[in-house]
Amino acid sequence: MNVMYKSTRGQAEAVPASQAILKGLAEDGGLYVPERIPALEVTPGQLKGMSYQETAYEVMRLFLTDFTEEELKGCISRAYDEKFDTREIVPLKEADGAWYLELFHGATIAFKDMALSILPHLLTTSAKKNNVKNEIVILTATSGDTGKAALAGFADVPGTRIIVFYPKDGVSPIQEKQMVTQKGKNTYVAGIRGNFDDAQSGVKKMFGDKALAEELDRAGFQFSSANSINIGRLVPQVVYYVYAFARLYEKGVLKDGEAMNVVVPTGNFGNILAAYYAKQMGVPIGKLICASNDNKVLYDFFQTGEYNRNRPFILTSSPSMDILVSSNLERLIYKIAGEDAEADRKMMQALASDGRYEITEEMRARLADFAGGYASEEEVAEEIRSLYEKTGYVLDTHTAVASCVYRKYRREQEDGRVTVIASTASPYKFTRSVMKAIDEKYDGMPDFDLVDELSRISGTPVPRAIEEIRTAPVLHDAVVEKDGMKEFVKKVLAAPGSDV
Repeated sequence: MNVMYKSTRGQAEAVPASQAILKGLAEDGGLYVPERIPALEVTPGQLKGMSYQETAYEVMRLFLTDFTEEELKGCISRAYDEKFDTREIVPLKEADGAWYLELFHGATIAFKDMALSILPHLLTTSAKKNNVKNEIVILTATSGDTGKAALAGFADVPGTRIIVFYPKDGVSPIQEKQMVTQKGKNTYVAGIRGNFDDAQSGVKKMFGDKALAEELDRAGFQFSSANSINIGRLVPQVVYYVYAFARLYEKGVLKDGEAMNVVVPTGNFGNILAAYYAKQMGVPIGKLICASNDNKVLYDFFQTGEYNRNRPFILTSSPSMDILVSSNLERLIYKIAGEDAEADRKMMQALASDGRYEITEEMRARLADFAGGYASEEEVAEEIRSLYEKTGYVLDTHTAVASCVYRKYRREQEDGRVTVIASTASPYKFTRSVMKAIDEKYDGMPDFDLVDELSRISGTPVPRAIEEIRTAPVLHDAVVEKDGMKEFVKKVLAAPGSDV
């Protein structure tokens, strides 16, 4: 049975999956959501014997119903291949009573690889299916990890260009080096003088600029998105929660009918929304625990029912979570509003104009699947140090937020369920913060000396992604004002005979 995609704002027509992937954002400014969440058609017994690629097909075919079996299996096989440093793709590691789902074994050592390895293939397949003649311009804002993963995924992909904006002083040194050294004739990167929310707002504004769209179309271009607002990123993320359940069931950690809790370090809300979709599909998941850092806008939302971005923006050691406008939350708001597009639209308008909105008591009651928690900078550092001293296992700063929140939740709620923690980045991506947390003596050491020391104390090899940037030259040095993003895009796309 076909699954169509409709806008959360209700003023755009429903489209098949391939068109939703191509558009990224609906014409009315809303996010595409499936008209229904399909139920899994395989049993736990069948799932436990499947590879990651086989699991991906069983999940994604139910959402991307206008893709043929050959098309979808082709996208999956090209995405989840030797780019990953383990055949498992996402290993599960047990440490001190929790299961860490390692989502960082791809080309850029962060969880964004899980979706951004396949998105270019889904997008180019979608373009062929819909006879798109324009060159597709991927326009992306990043708080650190999406940018590099998208750049790596789309580099030199025929018929595409990719432009990434990141907060110039809001990412880790390793994250920045990964982006500014990116090769590829179709890749463009610019730091902005502002924070991630400024970058994200600028990108959204360009997507909603009809005059710019017409200008681009005349020049043979059209925008699409690699941000987590694209349904082509959200659907692949559902897969790894299904896979985590299957592995725990296979190991006998989970018995028939037993549910697992999931803890996700959360910024833009896409990763935990994918876990919610997995639960809606029938995966036995108990609580979905949303872990925030000091920018705890989501924690406050789950506590009070009010979403309020009117607060100081705090730069933390977990920069990919330094977000005050969590775009994917709109998909959940739409769902708990009873799929009332007008109610959703009013709340999003209030967020844009006043920086806040409040949900009803009835909507709050529909959030029973979720719990919120947060960890301060001091608690994050302590979590990294204590888990390392206890087990030798090293967490990155984002995963440490989730790990800390997990322990607090377990203690306060006396919930002893088996728990999966989404481990969203390699500690090698945040070596300075990680190593300083383990021992203050590392403070002041050069970045790549810290990389080697982390390898020594953890007994793990330095990832290929880090080795590659040790001596790589800077290829992208543009820095723009936050209101100069549109001009940068037009300059990048300008060509002889173009009126862009």
